[in-house]
Parts: sequence; structure tokens; C-alpha cells
Amino acid sequence: MAEPAIFFEEVNERQGVFHRRAFLLGGFAGAGLLALGGRLAHLQLIETQRYEKLSASNQFNFKLAPPPRGLIVDRNGVVLASNRPNFRLMVARDKNVDVPDTLKVLSSFVPLDDKRQSRLVKEIAAAPKRSPVEVAEDMSWEQFSAINLRTPEMPGVSAEMGEVRVYPQGGAFAHVVGYVAKVNKDDITEDGPNSEPIMLNPGFRIGKQGVEKAFDLQLRGKPGARKVEVDANGREVRADPDGDIPATPGAEIKLTLDADIQMRAVEVFGDESGAAVVMDCRSGDILCMYSGPSFDANRFVRGLTGAEYRQLALYERKPLFNKALTATYPPGSTFKTMVAMAALEAGYDPKTVHVCSKSWAWGGRVWHCDEAHGAQDLHTAIATSCDIYFYQCALFVGPDRIANMARRFGLGQTFDIGIPGQKKGLVPDTAYKKRAFKNDPVWHPGETPSMGIGQGYTHQNPLQLCVMVSRLANGEKSLHPRLVESIGGVEQPRGSGFGDLPVNPDHIHFVREAMKAVTTIGTAAAVADLGLGDIKMAGKTGTAQGFNYNGGHGVHGTNGEWRMRDHAWFVAYAPHDAPRYAMSVLVEHGGFGAGAAAPRAREIMRVALLKDPEIRARIEKPLPMPKIAEDAQLGGGVPDAPTALPGAPADTAPTTPQPSAADDASGAPP
Repeated sequence: MAEPAIFFEEVNERQGVFHRRAFLLGGFAGAGLLALGGRLAHLQLIETQRYEKLSASNQFNFKLAPPPRGLIVDRNGVVLASNRPNFRLMVARDKNVDVPDTLKVLSSFVPLDDKRQSRLVKEIAAAPKRSPVEVAEDMSWEQFSAINLRTPEMPGVSAEMGEVRVYPQGGAFAHVVGYVAKVNKDDITEDGPNSEPIMLNPGFRIGKQGVEKAFDLQLRGKPGARKVEVDANGREVRADPDGDIPATPGAEIKLTLDADIQMRAVEVFGDESGAAVVMDCRSGDILCMYSGPSFDANRFVRGLTGAEYRQLALYERKPLFNKALTATYPPGSTFKTMVAMAALEAGYDPKTVHVCSKSWAWGGRVWHCDEAHGAQDLHTAIATSCDIYFYQCALFVGPDRIANMARRFGLGQTFDIGIPGQKKGLVPDTAYKKRAFKNDPVWHPGETPSMGIGQGYTHQNPLQLCVMVSRLANGEKSLHPRLVESIGGVEQPRGSGFGDLPVNPDHIHFVREAMKAVTTIGTAAAVADLGLGDIKMAGKTGTAQGFNYNGGHGVHGTNGEWRMRDHAWFVAYAPHDAPRYAMSVLVEHGGFGAGAAAPRAREIMRVALLKDPEIRARIEKPLPMPKIAEDAQLGGGVPDAPTALPGAPADTAPTTPQPSAADDASGAPP
């Protein structure tokens, strides 16, 4: 009877164990269900908004949009650089895109030759996935519409409308304004503004030269974004304009240039090589900075072919070179103004007479002049540009005093005008000779006469010579040139705030009177009349050797091979009695200054003067009416009406006779 009892005890014990385990498992399951329910409640009730945002971010993307680049305008608001609509064709790499076949199909809509297609295949392969690469731009509306209709059939292809930079004046301002171009890998940096994602946008451009480069960050603005709906693979389904983030346009930059004066310089230079700089000699504002021949900046925006770039780079007149800033030349006889100023400060008697017989033997060699000017004092030597006189005047002064005076007038210096590319040139002195010529550090007396006529080691650029004559015309201030008037409406410092000119006003008056004689009785008398009544121009001609004449290399005047001829200079200011505008004109390998540079300077100066309301009022002032009654009593009757008012502007420009041979550079060292 004991056996059944044992059996029931085991059963009861096992049931107890099962119940305990079932209870524990149930407790664990209940806790798990409670935790799961709590988590679900937390997600549904508390974090609903967060996950709605995450869901929306998976549904919508933002595509960066380049901002409108800031305008560049002249002093009167004439647009020099702006933006216009541009239709672009883009192709992106994706898993379902056969790039070569896609490009082949697209070649039936836009011009894509085999070489271009091969290059694009490599560019698209190197780009990040789904990052579009520009295939074509400046498409017509017809091309844009035809491709847009077929984009559903061509995965990875999109046609977009953006903006592209445009330069309305073409090449007239190219060296100053510069141009923009596509971003390349060398432009992208690890930090700073050039590390931003917008740099990778196919429609984004950055400044590569001139104002566009120097003020690139101000002109860029801030990018915006387009909100687009995408599918599970990240492909754009539709746009959501209501969610777009607007871009901030770049700042407007106003230059001090005057488009009318600049365009007149373009006209008068034609195909000639050279430069012209015009400054307001009261404020330092640059009204014209022309370098020619130039290039069409619009071609650089679209991108040049290799052949096109080589054609520009190899042309002997160097259209890519900014001759107003970067190129330096011997200043020739224009430098005689500085020699005269230095001589007067050193106590030189301006009535000192030297006789010019067209040659002068000194230092074991014969020095030459283009004419036998006879007896000359300092005033007439400037007017006639007599080399024989200035050889001897320079020997009296010495190179260090001449160099010191020239630097006070801005020569051998660079100026903060906002754009890069200036070359300092050279105003030599004994310290320079010691630094530059280790084997022959001594300044020899025979080097001074060449310096006295703006030859030898002396080299300057047209901007520096314009600053020189501006300071002479102003007579009081050490003017600095100003090119940028305002950035985003904020005016930039004026060029008249750099202190006084440390020279004797009487010496300036003497040189200015001599420069007036240059245009009335001197080397430029036949070509420098403005034809504006009593408004007269004062100036100084210069003819500078590019090569030495000895050995048959250099060519004096306009004969012979172009690249071997002399450079032609003319510096001037007007009106002589109340200076407003100063200028320098260089005609590269143009021959004589009076024949090539002075007539062009005259035409450019006329525009500057005629645009000035006060000067124009002075030109157009009416003459007093004749006294008819008194004339009748005297039996003279009514006088005939004059055929033209003496102060009226001439209808046609004065003809240009042959240049005077007195404007010379024949005394350069052997």
C-alpha cells in the first residue's frame, strides 16, 4: 500500500515545480509585454513629431542652388558684368544608367562629338553617384523643351534652368573686370569658403581674374536650396516650390570707371597694342583703364578650346596681358618732368643754357638727339624734348636725387586698387646697382645720361605714369588711384586722403608751364589741340627704345618690323588752368609719342571733358551780343554773324600731321 503514496508525492512535487516555473515565465513574459507596450506608447505618443520629420526627410531632399552673382557696374550704373538665364543639360551616374548610350541619344539633341562624349564618360564616372555633370549649356528653348519631354525615358538625365555670367561690353573691360569660370579641383580646399558643398554644383562659377577674382567672396552671395520629393532610390519625383530656401544674391560692386571714356579708348586704339589710364586728379578715381588688344571674357565663361587659348597666348600683341598694370616699359621723355623737378629742388638754375647740335661728345662716346635744337634753357628743353640738354641736367642732379623725386610722384610703387597684377617697375639708384650687379656694383657716370631721358634701367607701367602726372596736375596731394568706389553700397576710401605732396609748389608750377608749352609750341603742338575753345591740354611726349639701335636691332620711328620699333608715350592733364583729369597713353611699338600716342590721348580726353557738366558749361558759354545801335551810329551797319562760336566744340577731330622728330629716345646707352 506504500507504493501509490510515493507515486502521488512525486506527482505533486513535479506539479509544484511546473507551477513555479510557469509563474516565473509568465512574469517574465508579462514584463516583456509591458515594456514593449510602454515603448510603443512612447514612440506613438511622445516621439510622433520626431519620426514624422525623419519620414519627411526620407521623402524630401534639398538640392543646393547657386546664388545670383553680384553685379559689377561703372560709376554711372552702366552694367559691366551681370547674369542671364542659361539652359543646361545634366547627366548623373546611377545603377540603371548606361552613360555611353545615354550620351549617344543626347547627341541627337545637342552637339556632342565622339571626342566630347569620351571625355564626358570619364568625368561622369569620376563624379559621385547621382551627382550631375554638365553635358551642355546655353541650350535653345527648343532643345531644352525636347529633352525635358523625354527625361522620364532617360534615367539620370535632367535639363535645368540656371544663370550664367555675361559681360555686355565684351572685351572692353576684360582686363579690369576679369571673368568667371568653372570650379576645378585646385580651387577646392579642405576648409574655408572654398570647401563648401556649393563648389561642387555644376552651375557654380568662381572669379578667375580682375575684379571677379579679387572680390569673389563678396560677389558670390549665399546659396539657396530647392525642395524636391524623391523615391526610395533617391531619384527626384517632383518639386515642392513652397519649401524652397531662397538664395542671397552677391553684393554689387561699383567701379570708378566711366564706360563712355573706356569705350572711346577702345575705338581710338583699334587693333593697336597699348594701354590708356585716365584719373580724376582731384580725387584719384580711375575713369579709364584700357589694355589692348583685349579678349572676349564671355568666351572664358563658356570655356575655350585648346586651339582658341593657344591662339590668344601666342599672338605677338599679347591680348591676355594687362599692359596697364603688368607690363613695364622705359618711360622715355615723359620722365624728363621728374628730372626737371629733381634739378629744381637741387638748386639748378632753370635759365641755364645748353646748346644742342644734335650730338654731344662726353665720356668717351657721342650722345645723340633727333634735332639740332640750338640754345635751350630748362623750359624750352621740356617743350622740345631735347635729349642733349637732359643728359647734362641729369649729370648735375645725379641718380639718387632723381630716383627720390620720382618715387614721391608714385613711380616704382604699387597701389591698392583692389585687383592683382601690378608690377613695381624700377626707378634705379646707386643702391639698386649695388644690389643687382654683384660683379659691377658701382654706378658709373655714363649711366646717368640715359636715366635723364627715361632709358637705361628705368621701367614703369602706364598706371604709375598716370599717377605721376595726376600728382603734378593736383600740385598738393599725394594722390593714390582708386578703382572700386563701393562694395554692397559701402563706399571705399578715396585716393585723396594719403597726405600732402612733399615738393615745392613753385617747382610744380614751372614744370606745368613747360608741359603747356609742349602742346602749344613744342613736340605735340600740331596734334594736342582739343578743339574745345579755351580749354587747353598740357602734356609731355615720349619715345622709348625697346631695343638698342646699334647693330641694326632696334628701329626708330614706325619703320621696320613691328616688335623692334620704339614705344610711343604721352602723359597729359586738362584743363591746364584748372586741372580735372590726367592721363597716360602708351602705344606699344607705336613709334613717336607725338604721332601715335598724343592724338589718341586727345580724343580720350575730349570725352572726359565733355562729360563734365562744369567744363561743358564753360565750353558752351554764349558770347556777348554785338552793340548794334552803336555800330550803326558809326556807319558800320549790322555786323555779319560769326560762322561759329570760338568756344564751340569742333565737329571733326583735328588732322594728325607727321610727328616731330624732336620727340626722341635716341640717347639710350649702347
